[in-house]
Amino acid sequence: MGHEIKHKAPKVAALAVTLSEDQVLLVRRKNEPDAGLWGFPGGHVDLGETALFAAARELREETSVIGRPLQYLTNLDVIVRDEYGSIRFHFLLAVVLCEYISGVPKAADDVSKATWVAVDDVLLGKLRCSEHVDDVIRLAKGCQL
Repeated sequence: MGHEIKHKAPKVAALAVTLSEDQVLLVRRKNEPDAGLWGFPGGHVDLGETALFAAARELREETSVIGRPLQYLTNLDVIVRDEYGSIRFHFLLAVVLCEYISGVPKAADDVSKATWVAVDDVLLGKLRCSEHVDDVIRLAKGCQL
């Protein structure tokens, strides 16, 4: 029998996409899904909290960086199945563009590393990233024009 999902509905989470000049702030995840991969800081949206606020809160909690949420960029569906086809994880991710305000990245919470990475390194596939990180960066860069 397959691994059974604990929640019967998707979890809502927010991602903070923070660019500064030609760099993007990324974190390496400690936990599944995507443990060991690079992605955007983010996490669950609390009851009564907007995804915009959640993105800025998670940015601060995971990296110590202060950012101001500017706008929603897109939504991403993350559905991970086990070898039997049963759903292990189901997230709806609200992707939020944040303006860098202050702080030096320092890993905390459920990330093992937090750092500024050259956008070109991500777009050229030089890091092992979660799915769609490159697409989201392209979208974010388009919004900054």
